[in-house]
Amino acid sequence: MAAKIEESGIPWWLVLLEGIFAIIIGALLLTNTGMTTVVLVQVLGIYWLISGIFSIVSIFLDKTMWGWKLFIGILGILAGFVVLDHPLWSPFVVGSVLIIILGFQGLIVGIVRIVQAFKGAGWGAGILGVISMLFGIFLLANIFIATLALPTVIGIFAILGGIIAVIMAFRLR
Repeated sequence: MAAKIEESGIPWWLVLLEGIFAIIIGALLLTNTGMTTVVLVQVLGIYWLISGIFSIVSIFLDKTMWGWKLFIGILGILAGFVVLDHPLWSPFVVGSVLIIILGFQGLIVGIVRIVQAFKGAGWGAGILGVISMLFGIFLLANIFIATLALPTVIGIFAILGGIIAVIMAFRLR
């Protein structure tokens, strides 16, 4: 992995900064979950708003797929305004939508893996398919609990990913 980063021309200190920021955000998500989640969702709302504006502006620069650009632009602007207008309940809505998407993804991936297992991919694919389906069903059956646990899970993954990025940065150096 270090060779891939090195070949891409990404400087080692940028990987180090990414790792440090990931560790800080992860620690904040674990220690001050509510406020950090609200701030991160607000940043996401600003991103959606700006991305939506740029998507609409891009129609004037490149007319290909203008319908999709317009749809994505309007959707981004609306999502950005909704998130920015309702800072206290938007983390629950964004988190719940993410949990629903992950739940359906788990079901779909599970079904695909089970079908692959019956077509000769082996028991491993079937077992992973069943686990993925159970995970999807669990998420969809417990959306509220999973949404409340989401910042903690993301915080743990951010810390682990940050530690890995810091180690990789020093390996690059």
